[in-house]
Amino acid sequence: MRLRVGLTGGIGAGKSEAAKTFATLGALVIDADALAREAVAPHGPVLPQIAQWYPQAMGPGGTLDRAALARIVFDDAGARDAVNAIVHPYVRERALALERQSAPDQIVVHEVPLLFEAGFYRFCDVNVVVIAGDETREARIAARNGFTSDEIRQRMRAQIDPFRATELADYTIVNDGTLAELRDAVSDVFADLQTRIPTVSCKPG
Repeated sequence: MRLRVGLTGGIGAGKSEAAKTFATLGALVIDADALAREAVAPHGPVLPQIAQWYPQAMGPGGTLDRAALARIVFDDAGARDAVNAIVHPYVRERALALERQSAPDQIVVHEVPLLFEAGFYRFCDVNVVVIAGDETREARIAARNGFTSDEIRQRMRAQIDPFRATELADYTIVNDGTLAELRDAVSDVFADLQTRIPTVSCKPG
């Protein structure tokens, strides 16, 4: 029986690296961020709604100006909730459609940045969170994205508190060390998940 796993982690915690390791171990990984980009791509299914509500986030030729939208949603929690309400239903339906293409006994990992905030964790059999110290995360984000300290903290504040995430998760992976250590930790979780496949049935989508 298929095992549905929710995977999340704050920006800079190492969630995407963990997802890559799950994939190399044999899990089907479904990236919610990629599906969200698909939703708002040119001619994407929810782009007209974004354009209607937030015309200031639109660029030349009717394309989405992602930087402009980011400034809107990170400065305004109401706007963030409104955009999520537009995008998340599409992402969820696409994710579940992709999941149905997996093998019946496969581990399916849904990589979802807002797993707990959006409530998707309730549809998962098991939830995994990747955490790291704030200084470690800030250094990673600065090196990867070139954000200022204020921009980094703004994005971190927009996500669930890591301590609360660990309370909601079934597994917590601490990623303050090396990439090899992260991969080892993910491998340990994956091995344990494999023992749960025969006894857990997926919740309905």
